[in-house]
Amino acid sequence: MTSLTRPVAPDPYSLLPAVPSFDLRSDDLAHGDRLPDAHTNTPAGGNVSPHLAWSGFPPQTRSFAVSCFDPDAPGPAGWWHWTLLDVPATTTELATGAGTAGSTTLPRGAFALRGDDGEAAYVGAAPPPGDQVHRYFFVVHALDTDSLGVGPDAMPGAANTALVFHTLARAVLVGTYQR
Repeated sequence: MTSLTRPVAPDPYSLLPAVPSFDLRSDDLAHGDRLPDAHTNTPAGGNVSPHLAWSGFPPQTRSFAVSCFDPDAPGPAGWWHWTLLDVPATTTELATGAGTAGSTTLPRGAFALRGDDGEAAYVGAAPPPGDQVHRYFFVVHALDTDSLGVGPDAMPGAANTALVFHTLARAVLVGTYQR
């Protein structure tokens, strides 16, 4: 079997231009804690996106983007689990399961991109068995535009790169998971 031993990836958001932060919380997970199994793509999981609520963002915010990224996935590019775009500025909370495939609770106008699993929905944590602890960065970006201007066929990496140019502030909540 191939060894997965490797250094821990850096915090990907610490490598971006600095922006102010705002508050992000969840009824389903606490910053730094293990993701509950419900939010995983494992036999014990259900691919249920966690509740997220945010506040304290800049008043000039025109929309939000929400993402979940695992920088610890094997390979050089990490793994995109969820990218939600064009979330209206009036939205400050996503219910548990809002990003789950088939959910009808996303805010009007918001849409998910296909993640690295190929699904245009939240796909939960699924690190290889025996691998190091993986970190899942749930991030809400407060944006200076109503729409990022990309369509549903955009790649998550391209959309998240475009976010750098429109982010007024960023909120981060990190969960972990290991099998």
